[in-house]
Amino acid sequence: MSSFVRPAITSQYRAISTHLAIAPPVSVVIPAMNEAENLPYVFKTLPDWIHEVVLVDGNSTDNTVEVARELWPDVVVVPQRGKGKGDALIAGFEACTGDIIVMVDADGSADGQEIVSYVSALVSGADFAKGSRFANSGGTDDMTPIRKLGNWALCTVVNKKFGARYTDLCYGYNAFWRHCLDQIDLDCTGFEVETLMNIRVVKAGLKVQEIPSHEYLRIHGASNLRAVRDGLRVLKVILKERSTRRAQRRRRTQATMLNTGRGEVS
Repeated sequence: MSSFVRPAITSQYRAISTHLAIAPPVSVVIPAMNEAENLPYVFKTLPDWIHEVVLVDGNSTDNTVEVARELWPDVVVVPQRGKGKGDALIAGFEACTGDIIVMVDADGSADGQEIVSYVSALVSGADFAKGSRFANSGGTDDMTPIRKLGNWALCTVVNKKFGARYTDLCYGYNAFWRHCLDQIDLDCTGFEVETLMNIRVVKAGLKVQEIPSHEYLRIHGASNLRAVRDGLRVLKVILKERSTRRAQRRRRTQATMLNTGRGEVS
């Protein structure tokens, strides 16, 4: 198995395409559990100009960590203490040193060459670059009709309740400026973490730009995703965030009334 050797960066700016060079360092976070067979495909597509790869190992019983280190010798390996994708991502985000953070799945379903589109959106003014399989030129090879229907229904609810304009909701290929983490305060452990992020960036008033993305089939192994179970967890997050938003709105209204004297009691 061959290793990737990245060229040395000799200037402040790194060329990422023929039309774009950037200064901000880019960190790629990959949560992985028993993905040794898939990692060669994942790392092969990663651009050589990224600043670092952070692999969060979910207590793998295969040689996931060894394969990652062979493919990318300076990979940052973070042992996951808890369980779940959300828990893994939070641990990975904490370990990142780059100004831009990109989330990439370890199953081979994401094309790392698309990272340039995400980074381009961020350096052009977006706070959060959200991947979408249903935006123009996006697509998916790995969605059953029931999952597609569920994603559409949940996406519709989020758009209506939070004023978003998403075409896709439950997709894990996203990128954002590191400072966004201070405003979205992630606190969930499962697959619903992507939905929570999508809701909270809207609630925080951050600028979101959707990026057309193509989701490929998992190359090896079986997914831990369960449509009904995880769909219900996503719905629970939506309802909780909606309830929190209403409570915050009531507190703001009460504070405004008190500040203007309308809430005083004679």
